[in-house]
Amino acid sequence: MVDLFLGKVLVKNNKDKDELDTEREIILRLQNRILMLFFGSGDCERCQDFAPTLKAFFKKLTDEFYVERSAQLVLLYISLDTSEDQQEKFLKELPKRCLFLPYEDPYRKELGVMFEVEDLPTVVVLRPDCSVLSPNAVKEICTLGPDCFRNWQEGAELIDRNFMMNEEFDESKMRSMTDPIRRLKYKVEDKKKKKKKDDDDDDDDNNDGGGGPWG
Repeated sequence: MVDLFLGKVLVKNNKDKDELDTEREIILRLQNRILMLFFGSGDCERCQDFAPTLKAFFKKLTDEFYVERSAQLVLLYISLDTSEDQQEKFLKELPKRCLFLPYEDPYRKELGVMFEVEDLPTVVVLRPDCSVLSPNAVKEICTLGPDCFRNWQEGAELIDRNFMMNEEFDESKMRSMTDPIRRLKYKVEDKKKKKKKDDDDDDDDNNDGGGGPWG
C-alpha cells in the first residue's frame, strides 16, 4: 500500500492541513494498515448522504472515546470534485483524521481508473500489500457498521488482539478496579497474621526461665 503513495503528498484533514510529504512520513502513516479509499464528490447526493455514516464508522474505530486503541485503519478521500472549493467544502463533512490528495494532483483520477471506479460513492478497501479486500464496501459499512472491520482484519491477516470496542473492556475494567482493594486486603491480613505470630512467640519466651530481671 505504501508504494501506491510514495512520492505523493497526502494532506491531513485538520485545521492546519498538515502535509505528509516525505517517504518516512508516508511509511509511518500507511504501513501495516488497512486503507480505505473513499471516492466521492460534493455534488453527488448519494455521497452527501453516505458521508455521515462513513464519518461515524471511522470515528468508532479510531477515536479513543470509543475504542481502547485506534484500529489499524486509514481513510483517504479521493476527490472527484469539479472544483477545489467544492472539495474543501465536502472535506468538512469527513473525519478530521482522514487524509486526502491535493486537488491539483492528477493522481486522483489515475486511482479511479486503476480501481475501476464507476459509481459514487465507492470505498475501495486495500490490504497492507495493496491487494483489494473489497472493491466497494459502501453497502457493507452501511449494514454492518464497525463490525465489518473485523472481517477486514481477518481477510488481511492483520489480527490485532489489542483492538476491542470499549464495551468489551467493561468486565476487565471492573476486575482491575477491584484488584488494588483485594491486594490491600490481603496485605493487611498478612500483617495481622505476622503480628499474631510475633505476639505468640513473645508469650512463649516470657513463659520460659522466670520472666526476666524482675521475675
